[in-house]
Amino acid sequence: MTTGLVTTALVTGASTGIGRAIAERLAKDGLVVFGTARAPSGDLGAVRMRAMDVCSDQSVRTCVQGVLKEAGHIDVLVNNAGFLSVGAIEEATLDSARAQMETNFFGAVRVLHAVIPSMRERSSGRIVNMTSLAGIVPLPFWGFYNASKAALESLTETLRYELMPFGIRVSAVEPGAIKTLLYTVDVKAAALPAYAPWRKRFERRMKEFETAAPGPEVVAEAVAALVHSGKPRPRTTVTKEAVLFTTLKRWTPAGMFESQLRKGFKLDVDRP
Repeated sequence: MTTGLVTTALVTGASTGIGRAIAERLAKDGLVVFGTARAPSGDLGAVRMRAMDVCSDQSVRTCVQGVLKEAGHIDVLVNNAGFLSVGAIEEATLDSARAQMETNFFGAVRVLHAVIPSMRERSSGRIVNMTSLAGIVPLPFWGFYNASKAALESLTETLRYELMPFGIRVSAVEPGAIKTLLYTVDVKAAALPAYAPWRKRFERRMKEFETAAPGPEVVAEAVAALVHSGKPRPRTTVTKEAVLFTTLKRWTPAGMFESQLRKGFKLDVDRP
């Protein structure tokens, strides 16, 4: 059941995967939930789908204004829209790097700019930014995805300081490997043969993580707990592996941690 005045939620990137699971979970709890996608084909049960392209200022403004007109207010914002771009830093073009940041980071910023004023006027609101374990423990061949999530991590912490005086609580949710389309619907840079041996081993290891990963429902549960909490945590790490990796990075000497990560992905095998 809902608590307090938390009655309306807006979830970006809600057509599939983690975003859809979050939207459906909040709707199950009794919230009026608006989900967004670039081209929604219709509502998802109780989730009211609306068109939003987070890379377009006008699209974001139009969607948020429409939701505010229909619902009167937005109590919860879940910034989830994003995608995975794969490739070594050297392989990525500047255009692909900009596209990754434009969606995963600036897309979230656009939605924040559109939603925060109404929350601030009401002195109430919950914001959950979906970051990633990769924003804390960067992985090879995911460089610009890592960077986009690390930027969102830092932005989230800043927002907590700035918005708390207005009664707006901000949190980050940091999923590890989750069984979603993220690993199959991605953008791959043109591959350079020089990186081939390490890329193949990394992709094989990530496939193993994905196969053993839980479904997006575990992330939805974590988001729901934050939404209904009187004192939502600054960050919530989801999956046992994500908790382990973040703990090890926090308490292990940097050189030792890097050595173990390289060993896990066999990055030192076949070194020139």
